[in-house]
Amino acid sequence: MKKISLSFAFFLCMLSCFAQGNIKQQTIAVLKQQVLAEADWTMKQSPITITAESSPRSAGGKHDFFSEADYFWPNPANPDGPYINRDGETNPNNFVAHRKAMIRFSTIIGALASAYQLTHDEKYVKQALIHLKAWFVNPETLMNPNLSFAQAVKGSSTGRSWGIIDTIHFMEVAQGVLVMEKAKSFDKQSLTTIKKWFANYILWLNTSKNGVAEKTSKNNHSACWVMQVASFAKLCNDQSMLDSLRERYKTVLLPNQMATNGSFPLELARTKAYGYSIFNLDAFTMICQILSTSKDNLWKFETEDGKSIQKGLNYLYPFVSDKNKWVLKPDVMFWDNWPVAQPFLVFGANAYQNQNWFNTWKKLDLKPTNEEVIRNLPIRHPLIWM
Repeated sequence: MKKISLSFAFFLCMLSCFAQGNIKQQTIAVLKQQVLAEADWTMKQSPITITAESSPRSAGGKHDFFSEADYFWPNPANPDGPYINRDGETNPNNFVAHRKAMIRFSTIIGALASAYQLTHDEKYVKQALIHLKAWFVNPETLMNPNLSFAQAVKGSSTGRSWGIIDTIHFMEVAQGVLVMEKAKSFDKQSLTTIKKWFANYILWLNTSKNGVAEKTSKNNHSACWVMQVASFAKLCNDQSMLDSLRERYKTVLLPNQMATNGSFPLELARTKAYGYSIFNLDAFTMICQILSTSKDNLWKFETEDGKSIQKGLNYLYPFVSDKNKWVLKPDVMFWDNWPVAQPFLVFGANAYQNQNWFNTWKKLDLKPTNEEVIRNLPIRHPLIWM
């Protein structure tokens, strides 16, 4: 009887350990109802692309994405002159309609792909195709595959390299296509055209003046360049590009951006050090999630002086778990809006089977509504990435 009791106790212990360890299944359990509810909303939505609204300040055409730099404001000393920089302070009067349309598109495809992954119901693919064709196929409504006119500054620039960060919201579009591409409803001609669009955009990101400048920048912008190009190259099965991005992470991003304690000094120097540290760690985490393979696992990679994604997670987690531990000044804006259910928590938890990180993730806001938070949260549908 004693042996049976001990065996049963051992079985219960193992069952509990397995349940706790399977982060992916726990993530599904947490998000399933939210995903299906959001997918129901998307089934009623019509496409809205960048051609629906334009700005007279754009130097581009109807099919060119346009946005204005967030932190630039009119100069009080010269109100009609070039805008001036106020780091970390978002100007609410700048043109952001194209960015909002892109975020909405990302939300729709992320939700539909997540719902399809859970149910395999073809209706979600059919609805996704309506939106995908509007953005990438239909001549009347498509977007040109460049960001030449993003984050312009009145009086000084018609478009800057920093604006390339705006297309981080195409990542879940690309990943959504990957999830749905083998569905019966996904016609091959549309799939070919969509992948061609992303291939052309990858080429622009690697050869244009703005693209190269963003790639070689020093802070979160270069991390986001690698992150989004990795997502697009994965959709296009561009193996040489994926190999080059893994090498860039190991030899450029990680050595140059992370300190030996796991922090990001360039982000800590900003007026929104907390938000930018979270944002950059999310980007590094997604780079590891997208690019890791069985032969080249970035989750396990460590530089000679001990820098690694795990060290970055260990450094920032205490400040996310308990914000009161943050020792620097509060961010100049949106301090009260962070953290939310950050991607680095759930993907880090999955990579290292860390139940504490997962428990913190599921307690945070899983569906934030603040526009600034959403702008800096490209991954809002984690199921399609697992």
